[in-house]
Amino acid sequence: MTRIGMIIGSTRPNRRGPQVAQWALEAAAQRGDAEFELIDLLEHPLPHLDEAVPPMFGPSVHEHTRAWAERLAPFDGFVIVTPEYNFGPPGVLKNALDHAFAEWGNKAVGFVSYGVNGGVRAVEHLRPVCCGLGMAVVGYPVIISVLTDFVNHTDFQPGEHHAKALNTMLDGVISWSGALAPLRQPADTTLVNS
Repeated sequence: MTRIGMIIGSTRPNRRGPQVAQWALEAAAQRGDAEFELIDLLEHPLPHLDEAVPPMFGPSVHEHTRAWAERLAPFDGFVIVTPEYNFGPPGVLKNALDHAFAEWGNKAVGFVSYGVNGGVRAVEHLRPVCCGLGMAVVGYPVIISVLTDFVNHTDFQPGEHHAKALNTMLDGVISWSGALAPLRQPADTTLVNS
C-alpha cells in the first residue's frame, strides 16, 4: 500500500502545526487507499546544513543526516503541513528539505498551509524547492486561515470545505505517488554513477 509521510513543518513553542496535522491525519486515515504517518520535525533536530558534500552526491558522514534520510526513505509521497512566517516557510522546514536528496526524488508532495493569509506564500516558496528535489508537486493545497479557522486564534476548528480540499489534494498525492513508483530507485542515494 502507498505510504505517505505527513511532515509537521514548524518546531516553535505554541505552534499550531500539530493540531492541523492531526486533523489531516485523521481525515486521511478514513480513506483506506494509503497509509499515513506523522513526521514531526521537533523529533528530528537537524543543525543548520553542515554537510561538507551536498546530499545529492552521497551518504552523509553525520548520524543526524543519515537518520533523517532513513526516516524519509520508506515513504512514497509526502504532505507538508506548514505555517507562513514572514512571507515564507519556516527555516527549519527548508533546512530539513536540504538535508536529504534521493529520499525526496520521484515522490509526490502536497501542502496544507496556515497563516494570516492561509500560508499561501509559504507554499509558493516551497513549490520550486520541491521541484528542484525531483518531487511532483500536487496543485491543490489546503489553505487555512488562522483568523477564521481557529477559535481565539489557538484552537483549530476547520470548516467542512477544508475536508473537501484535503481529499482533493490527497487524491493527487496518492495518484502521483503510485504513478512515480517505477521511477524510484532503491537504496543507492548518489546522483553520480559508481
